[in-house]
Parts: sequence; C-alpha cells; structure tokens
Amino acid sequence: MPLPFLTADHVYEAADDVALPFDDRDRWRRPYRPGPWRVGVAAMLLLLASFVLFAAVIIAFTGTLTESGVIFGIALAAIVAALRMLRMGVWVSAHGLRRVGFLGTRTVTWDRLVAVRTVQQPVRWLGLPRTVQGQALTVVRQGRAPEDEQPLLTTHNADFLARPEAFERAADTIEAWAAEALR
Repeated sequence: MPLPFLTADHVYEAADDVALPFDDRDRWRRPYRPGPWRVGVAAMLLLLASFVLFAAVIIAFTGTLTESGVIFGIALAAIVAALRMLRMGVWVSAHGLRRVGFLGTRTVTWDRLVAVRTVQQPVRWLGLPRTVQGQALTVVRQGRAPEDEQPLLTTHNADFLARPEAFERAADTIEAWAAEALR
C-alpha cells in the first residue's frame, strides 16, 4: 500500500534549476520528507499498536467482547495518532500554504500573505519549551505583526533536527512557491 505522505514529490538533485518542478500545482504537497524523529516515533507507536492488537485478539478469545473492544479502540487510537503525526508539516499548492498540526489544520491563501522568509531566532527544540538558537521559516500575513506568527519550520523541529541541508532545501522550496504566488 503506497503511503504518498511519506515521500517528497521531487527528488532533489544538485543540478536542479527549477524550484517548482510540479505539473499539477493545484494538488497539495509537502516539499520535504518527514524527519527521522517523526518517523521513528510513528514507527514506535505502530509497533505498540501491533502488540495492543495482539492483546485484543487474545482478550477476545479468553475474555469478554467489551474488554476486547476497549483494547481494540486503544490500538486504533495509536494507529490514528501515528498516521496523523506522519501527515504533520507544511504543505503547499497553488491555492496557498497549509500547516497541518496534530489536532488541526490551518490554510492561508497566497493573497493573504505578504512574505515568507527565513530568520535567525530562538526556536523550540522538538516542540518542547526549551529554546535554542536556530533558523525558522516564518510568514508575514496581512494585518498581523510578524511576532504574532508561529514559525512554519525550524531547524530544531522533528523534521529537521540534525539535518540543516534538508531545512535549507525545504525553506528554499516554500519560499520559491511563495515568490511565484506573490508576483
């Protein structure tokens, strides 16, 4: 079963001159691969879910169906959480910029954006309260101060921790989408 949200739509080559190499610009796509931290945690959740599903089968044979249903529901919640974690990130299309979080998704159309830029600032390490100095890809929306906006990507989030080249490629690609749309 192919999982299209796990792969980037474009393999980056050193000779790539085209920032927007996609034929279908209306389709939402994430211009980078999920990072090893995000994939690792999702894999551990799926592994845990497999054990819990096995326990649900054993309970179904030896216990009541209600107990088995509760355990099956826990496994299903772990699977949904792992898949949602893999979908998290920044997605772009000709329609706008979409930030997919664990519990919600926010979409901003390109005409409501003023700029998308990379800045040096304190960023949260793996989403925890601890901050370190790093780079962040931020947006400036019409009618809002830049300080009010949360960064889209950072060098220390689950996708780019210890992968500065991947952050640069992703930030450059999203900035290219914004530059193309904001012309």
